[in-house]
Amino acid sequence: MMATLGPHAGFILVAYIATAIVIVGLIGWIARDYAVQRRILGDLESRGIKRRSQREDQA
Repeated sequence: MMATLGPHAGFILVAYIATAIVIVGLIGWIARDYAVQRRILGDLESRGIKRRSQREDQA
């Protein structure tokens, strides 16, 4: 396989691996932040604080 990528095979493979690590890291970060935001929102709603889109007193 290395021969088919030419003389820069090492660089190409490292670049692909680094890119995959960054993408997986970003996906993990987004998933964790989503869970944190949902928990914060649930806490606020349990205390009676609602989102503007859920308020009944809007005209």
